[in-house]
Amino acid sequence: MTTTYFRECQNKQNMTPVRTTCGCFWHVQHEFVEAERKILGRSDDQITSRAGYAGGKAGALDGKVCYHNAGNVADYGKLGHAEVVSMRIPSSKFYDFAVEYCKLFDKDGFRPDQFGDRGTEYRNLVGIPGGKSSALAELLVKASVDTGDKLDFAVGKGDDRDVPKVSFIMDTSEYPSFVGEQYHQFHDGFAFGENYPNSYNSLASAFAKKGEDFGKCPNGSLGIGLGGL
Repeated sequence: MTTTYFRECQNKQNMTPVRTTCGCFWHVQHEFVEAERKILGRSDDQITSRAGYAGGKAGALDGKVCYHNAGNVADYGKLGHAEVVSMRIPSSKFYDFAVEYCKLFDKDGFRPDQFGDRGTEYRNLVGIPGGKSSALAELLVKASVDTGDKLDFAVGKGDDRDVPKVSFIMDTSEYPSFVGEQYHQFHDGFAFGENYPNSYNSLASAFAKKGEDFGKCPNGSLGIGLGGL
């Protein structure tokens, strides 16, 4: 899964909200946390990358969008959403983050879990303010060309299919993102060797202790968090 949702906040810092995805959001979140550190020099308490859901036509159900759960409460897949990672970055640094997004794909344009996780929940998408009409969309295409021209781009219309080597460009104002559950935040990756340090895993509880709201969804499938968390 590769999804990034770049969100734009019209404030004095001129931060842009962005959402991205390309497969499972655990791996993608880690890569963008590292990008925030490397490109922006952010400390742990300044990290904005969050795992979540976006891209569906249905929006939220009773104010919720949730991971698969035993009660089938506001299931993100049934609502047409993909797993995404949202962040707030300066508009001037969008190209650098777009390069990091494109680097998530291999030389053939496949995402890391292309032949594992499949389906609409794992489709590739990038959410930016203004969608395809935004100047940021041109920078996204340029970043793709500059990193090997591995991807094609299409206009996301909501509930889009999972198409290999294609990333859907979404307008964040039309297709907002919904933050994922705390147990999905700063999680170890899905692949062998992606056991991240405790200093990374503990960021979720650190942000929760500071009052960040990760929603009121039930825990994951079978009534517990994924992997027993």
